[in-house]
Order: sequence, then C-alpha cells, then structure tokens
Amino acid sequence: MSKRRDYSDPVYKDFRLKVLKRDKYTCQMCNKKKKGCVVHHIMKWSTASTLRFDPDNGVALCRPCHKEVTGHESHYITYFTEKVRRNKK
Repeated sequence: MSKRRDYSDPVYKDFRLKVLKRDKYTCQMCNKKKKGCVVHHIMKWSTASTLRFDPDNGVALCRPCHKEVTGHESHYITYFTEKVRRNKK
C-alpha cells in the first residue's frame, strides 16, 4: 500500500521547491512560465517510493499539461528525464 502524500510535510515542500526552482517555474511541456505550476513525479509516487523526494524525479508542469500527462505517465518518462538532465546544467 502506498503512503499518501502529505503536501504540508516539510520534506515534500523542499522537494517541490527544488524542482520548481530548477525548472524556473516553467512548464516543461509547453515551456510557458505560469504561476501555480504543479510538480509531477516522473516515476509515479505509488510505484517508486525511493524516488518520492528526489528532485531528479520531478518536473514542473502547468495544470493543463499535467492533466494531459495523467494516466499516460509511462509515455513521458524518457522525455522528462532528458528535460531534467538539461535543466541541471
């Protein structure tokens, strides 16, 4: 059984902030800088418990793009992993 996300957890907040800063608060799909970006886990929260708080497993997405990815996460793993690699430079 997967642990539920606690969005108020300081560890989760730190993870989220690191991802947003690295991605410059810009959606990694449509490349628009938007307020209220969400942090999407590249490897799903429910199946990759060791990566839950690893900033390399997160990308900033605007809400419409996040909705598009949801349910199709496996199709985007390579794309998002490459984005993260480039953004770390």
